[in-house]
Amino acid sequence: MANWNTLVQELEQLKKEGRYRPLTVWESGSNAWMTLKGRSVLQMSSNNYLGLTDHPGMKKAAIQAVDKYGVGSGSVRTITGTLDIQHQLELELAQFKGTEAALVFQSGFTANQGILGSLLGPEDVVISDELNHASIIDGIRLTKAQRKVFAHKNMDQLEAALQASAGFQKRIVVTDGVFSMDGDIAPLPTIVELAEKYDAFVYVDDAHASGVLGKNGKGSTDHFGLHGRVHIQIGTLSKAIGAVGGYVACDQVLKDYLIHKARPFLFSTSHTPAVTATCLAAIQVLQQSGDLIAKLWENATYFRSKVQALGFDTGMSETPIIPIIVGNPAMTMQFSDLLLQEGVFAQGIVYPTVAMDKGRVRFIITAQHTREDLDFALNALHHAGKQLNLI
Repeated sequence: MANWNTLVQELEQLKKEGRYRPLTVWESGSNAWMTLKGRSVLQMSSNNYLGLTDHPGMKKAAIQAVDKYGVGSGSVRTITGTLDIQHQLELELAQFKGTEAALVFQSGFTANQGILGSLLGPEDVVISDELNHASIIDGIRLTKAQRKVFAHKNMDQLEAALQASAGFQKRIVVTDGVFSMDGDIAPLPTIVELAEKYDAFVYVDDAHASGVLGKNGKGSTDHFGLHGRVHIQIGTLSKAIGAVGGYVACDQVLKDYLIHKARPFLFSTSHTPAVTATCLAAIQVLQQSGDLIAKLWENATYFRSKVQALGFDTGMSETPIIPIIVGNPAMTMQFSDLLLQEGVFAQGIVYPTVAMDKGRVRFIITAQHTREDLDFALNALHHAGKQLNLI
């Protein structure tokens, strides 16, 4: 008789290694302080960088959209599922990012899968940073393209890969704008210069740069002043934007091609009217987000400096993503559990998300956090770190 014994064994092994982690079920919406089992806990792992998940204008837009359009779009967009507000969202996104066009996907993950899977064939090569997001890795796996991986931000290796790729039809260099596990920023100006030297396309996933880098959160291309030189910009409608979804900002010809070729777009029902209207409202909020983004960076700089002063290793962090590197997976999770006992939720992240010896508790600082919140977390870090002899 068929059974799940092998899965049971794998789960037991995860438990032995300290890597098993059940889902955390919250009793309140995403905010700086959230309710867990009736207890108020400081949330330090949320991607809600600007605190927009509870923005009154965005909530109002969602409610109005449900009243006007109902709760669903009815179909995939190439059949009957494209609403006028979805079309308007893409026009607004393209204008915001400074590109000819934009195309929205159901998530950032499906955006990377759909775009990479559509663009790359056996006559092409993709050159990828070794620490790129899992959605990029999976998107590349869907293709028959040749693959080259360069060590994290190693521009000499990137150039060597480009030099060795002259015989391919398309050469695409892929990088995160901000790396999600380490919080460091890609050396995009050098990547662009090398790509131009060797006639390659540049593909940047700005999931953790959207709403964080650039004027009003326009992303890493704007941050470095590289408009017109980055061919494919992936953005998010979740994380700092506060809703859900992903998109590509690009040339019109690429959008037209993806509409006909990208399988996640072709075979998935489009966003609900409520989500679409929320994202449209978010773009207007972002246009006025200067103070929020300034507060976000002020908080991040303060917290990182204090964590380092305590003696913790924050790795390569230079953004509001601030990992505390622990190493051993079991100790990483123990550290996370001790912080929760202190009233701070900061999720432990271990293999296979990061290398086996690079377990870390990842903090994400937001504009919602007050100085008192950050000091509360620092006090918890001091107590938990002392208990485990991490400091």
